[in-house]
Amino acid sequence: MKYFEQVKKDIENWINDNGDYYFNIEDYRGDRDGFETFLNDELWTADDVTGNASGSYTFNREEAKQHVMEDMETVAEALQEFGTSAEEIAKHFISEDWEWFDVTARCFVLGSAIYEVCEDLDRQGAFNEIDGETETA
Repeated sequence: MKYFEQVKKDIENWINDNGDYYFNIEDYRGDRDGFETFLNDELWTADDVTGNASGSYTFNREEAKQHVMEDMETVAEALQEFGTSAEEIAKHFISEDWEWFDVTARCFVLGSAIYEVCEDLDRQGAFNEIDGETETA
C-alpha cells in the first residue's frame, strides 16, 4: 500500500479510536482548520500514524524495508522536500535504517492525508455549525 493511503487509513483509525475520550469533533464545528491543526500537532509524533515519536512505525526493520521499497517515489519526494543531504541518506542506507526512511515518508504525507480525511469529514457534515446558519448536507 502506498504511504498516502496507509497514513490516511491510520488517521481515520486514530480518529475513531480516540474521538470518544481524547477529543470531541463536535468542538470543531465551524472550525475545520482548527481540527486540521489539532491533528497535525497530535499525529506528527503518533507512533501508530507516523512512527515519529519512537523512530519506528513498524518496529520491524524488514517490514519497514518492504514499505520503503513499495513506494520509493514518495520516499524520494520526502527526502528532497525535507532537504535531506546525500550524506544523511547514505548514512541511513548503509546502516539499513529502513525505519528512518519509512518514518520520513509517513511524516511527509501526513499533512495531505489529514487534509483528505478532513475533506471526507466535511462532506459528511462534521464541521457544519449546529445553529443552522451554515448547516448543509
